Amino acid sequence: MSQEGYIPGTCNLGKGEINRRRMVAALGLFLSISALLTFISIGASREARLGIFIPLLVMSIGWVQSRKKFCLAYGFAGTFNFGKMGELSRVSDPADRAADRRTAFIIFGQSALYAAALTLLVVALPL
Repeated sequence: MSQEGYIPGTCNLGKGEINRRRMVAALGLFLSISALLTFISIGASREARLGIFIPLLVMSIGWVQSRKKFCLAYGFAGTFNFGKMGELSRVSDPADRAADRRTAFIIFGQSALYAAALTLLVVALPL
């Protein structure tokens, strides 16, 4: 596969892959709302509400990846995809792989911060 569309550290996803990340974000949102409604209905303790972090992280990762057009897993693996789903291409240049890894760490950190902030908000809610 050609490297058309691939920009090291900036863009490693085509349209189909971006849509997949949007679906992951929607799934994470659904799970987060479900967890929140459960917490409200059972009057969950503040400590128990910390468990919402995982679905919020799933949502955040999917959302950030779709917005940045960059998959953190592909960044760590040194791959990209602008073709059919599942047809990955390898990044051959070591400098490009390093740029992709940096971006993947940034995306994970950003997503974790969003999830942590939202988790703290849920924990602070008076139930």
